This record gives sequence, structure tokens and C-alpha cells, in this order.
Amino acid sequence: MENESTQANRQDDRALDHGIAYCGLYCEDCFGHTGRIADLSRDLRAELRRARFDRIAGTLAEEPYFKTFANYAEAYEVLGALVKLRCKNMCKGGGGPPFCKIRKCSQKKGYAGCWECDEFVDCDKLKTLEGAHKEANIKNLKKIHRMGVEGFVAGPKLW
Repeated sequence: MENESTQANRQDDRALDHGIAYCGLYCEDCFGHTGRIADLSRDLRAELRRARFDRIAGTLAEEPYFKTFANYAEAYEVLGALVKLRCKNMCKGGGGPPFCKIRKCSQKKGYAGCWECDEFVDCDKLKTLEGAHKEANIKNLKKIHRMGVEGFVAGPKLW
């Protein structure tokens, strides 16, 4: 017969295998993990360099209709930052922000994820995700809490 610690470790292993972050977000859907935005940004920067678009933007910026092109250098810099938005590992494999308070809290409590915590609905640490994800992770956590990891992975996930 397995003890609670063994059961928790198996739950954690299943969550890791299925790409569920501690916060309830699904790493497999994350732009950082898929690399799609980073790749597109890299490719666009390369195409802009090939076209020598910095010169074209400078010329266009002289026209009142195209004055926004005066900000081309900043836009190019933002594309460079987007190239760096890439996670080789998922959350439980060390990906994501290394300073993540949600991950540290779950690990400290020995939880496979926040869905195991009785306080996740009102957790201040999880509220930090509201700006980007609204209530997606909370809805996912409720679903995992109710259906388990396997049930969550089999159905639709919110991002």
C-alpha cells in the first residue's frame, strides 16, 4: 500500500509528464515553450535586415502619413526581445521565470500544483497572473482539482 508521499510524487510526475505548471497553466500551449513567437520575430528581423528596412523606414518617416516609422529602431529592438522569449523546459523542469513565487510556494508545501492547496482561489501569488491570463489558470486549477490531472489533460485547457 502506498503512502500519501508516494501518491503525491506520482501525481507530480503525471503533471510534469503532461506539461501542467504549478499555477494550472498548460506549458505545452505557452508561446515561450512552443517558440513560435520567438521564431517569427527572429525571421522578421532577418527579413528586415535583408531588405535594409532601417533605411526605408527613415525615408518613410519623413512623410506625415508614415511618421510612425520614426520609431522603427524601437520596434526592431522589441522584436529582439521577443526572440528571447523562449523556454526550453517546462515549469516543473525549471523553465519559466526562475524567481516564480508560485513554483517556490508549491515546492515548499510539497504540492504537485496549486490545485492541491485549499487556498488557491484567493491566493495573492496566483493573482500576479491575472494581467496576462485573466482567470484561465484558476479555472484550470478548479478543473484539475475536480477531475484530476488525466481528466484535465484530456479536455480543453485555458491560457
